[in-house]
Amino acid sequence: MPLYLTDDQAMLRDTAREFMAAEGAIATQLRHWRDIGCKDGFGHGLWKQFAELGFTGILIPEADGGLGLGHVEAGIVLEEIGRNLTPSPFLVTAVAVVEALKGTPHGARWFPGILAGETVAALAVDEGPKHRPERIAMRAERAGNGFRLSGDKQFVVQGASADMIVVAARAEEGLTLFAVEKGAAGLHVEGVRLADASIGARMRFDGVEVDADAVIGEVGGGEALLGRVLNAGRAGAAAELVGLGGQAMAMTVDYLRQRKQFGRLIGEFQALQHRSAHLYSELEIARAATLKAQQLLDEGAAEAEAMVSVAKAKAGTASRLAVQEGVQMHGGIGMTDEYDIGLYMKRDRVLAELFGDAAYHADRLARMKGY
Repeated sequence: MPLYLTDDQAMLRDTAREFMAAEGAIATQLRHWRDIGCKDGFGHGLWKQFAELGFTGILIPEADGGLGLGHVEAGIVLEEIGRNLTPSPFLVTAVAVVEALKGTPHGARWFPGILAGETVAALAVDEGPKHRPERIAMRAERAGNGFRLSGDKQFVVQGASADMIVVAARAEEGLTLFAVEKGAAGLHVEGVRLADASIGARMRFDGVEVDADAVIGEVGGGEALLGRVLNAGRAGAAAELVGLGGQAMAMTVDYLRQRKQFGRLIGEFQALQHRSAHLYSELEIARAATLKAQQLLDEGAAEAEAMVSVAKAKAGTASRLAVQEGVQMHGGIGMTDEYDIGLYMKRDRVLAELFGDAAYHADRLARMKGY
């Protein structure tokens, strides 16, 4: 499939770009919610606007009231979110969690709220300082006609605001996913402000009891389902990183065209031109890899899993280069809160870790290829 957008996808991009620039701008969203110490880190009013435009239903099947589109379309929205650092539950709720609930009875329970922009969901997978889903140790023990969940989860994005949490735990039969509603007895949630001013959560499950209906999919069948969910999240995070890196580069190039030193615009210095050209090339490669991963996911292709790791790794390294070059080329002011470039660096650090960093995915890809 060609690595460019169709006419319909280009229209969606234009709509998302205009909306995010107007309603999701840094001054009115990220800085506003950060500066007032908002416990959620994002605006629920904006989340409802996402719903009014149909964004929250992009991956929800038409039979369930959604648009029935794919990961390419979700990535288009996420790239614009990254471009504006727009704080929202879109990546986890409307991409990862929706992917988990597709084709299950839980969709009928939670999709209407997501479609209306009223429901926020979270994904509780990681248990240590790094993304290592293969090391999930949370226990799910049989209790009556259900299960008792015990263990800790870390880095649960929007976990403190979530109405429902998709939780990965190990039952006797194997890895299993559960839908746990907020306020469940024995569930302790501590909201934590992350480096980019978003809110994550530490969660402790002290014998949280859920009935058998809380199981998503089959008991012991969570490996494949979680893999699908994580691939959706990884491709989405890669798209957001591409948007973030692209805007960081645009801001930097604009600064190079204005800042003078020794009587000349610093953009005229050949060394900075070479670095800018290199950055542009890296971001274009990351954009192409991300689009390819999204297309393969939509096709259900066997190569999708490997390409998703390529995209997450490449988008992570390209975005990091963009924010590092941006801060350096801005000089000392790049480290001040007055200039937005530093906010892009902070968001990059959080997104880089979410769903696995570049090193994790390089290693994962090498193992897939037999190294």
